[in-house]
Amino acid sequence: MKKIVFSLLIFISLTTFLSADPFNNKLTAEERKTIESGEILIKNINYEKFMCFKKGESELGDILQAEIHELNPKYLAEVIQIKPYKGNEDLPQRLEALLNNVPEYAGIPYYSERNDEWYNLYDSATITETVERKDGLSLKADFMMEPFDLVQEEIELTRSKDSILYTSVNTNKLRYLDKFDCIWPRKMKICILLVRDGDNWILYGIGGVNAPRVPFFTERIQTSFINRINTFCSFIFKKF
Repeated sequence: MKKIVFSLLIFISLTTFLSADPFNNKLTAEERKTIESGEILIKNINYEKFMCFKKGESELGDILQAEIHELNPKYLAEVIQIKPYKGNEDLPQRLEALLNNVPEYAGIPYYSERNDEWYNLYDSATITETVERKDGLSLKADFMMEPFDLVQEEIELTRSKDSILYTSVNTNKLRYLDKFDCIWPRKMKICILLVRDGDNWILYGIGGVNAPRVPFFTERIQTSFINRINTFCSFIFKKF
């Protein structure tokens, strides 16, 4: 009888662990080891179908999935990190405060692989409108980001029990070095989700752009946008 009870407890524990796993089979065993060690994992995945976050895991997670589906990106990247819950019980409050402090985005260091130099991700970041909601905050902000000059964004920060969702989308057309139009309004998004998973917090960032794959410019566009998305998410994650 003791053996049967013990076996049942093991089975229940394993079933609970597996059902609580927020990631699908797009996350490899090696990548799981990376995030389980506490390191930041960056994945350039290009398309929505390669996302590794499961649907149906959380209300805000499903909203994030819908945001990316609506974007229909041609360039897409994920940034993932796991933090222990113990000692970080107030992580949602700290993350919300950090993400709401838009002016502090200015000066985030960005490394340009193409030029082998460090720059500011944003030279300036200014909130132009703030609307408080019962479940969070809605912001409009202006960013100066080379080589695209002015980037106007709508930012939504939504909170629910044990989770936070940040989404930003551009509202103006972006030009590359003032030479050609490369991103149309509402075609660039960044999302950051914080959700509790048992004894851990999952920090899941994803961002992408819906831009044409143009010969001679595809690699340049991908590098310019995806590296900036990865830089922003990684900078936020490293604050905790």
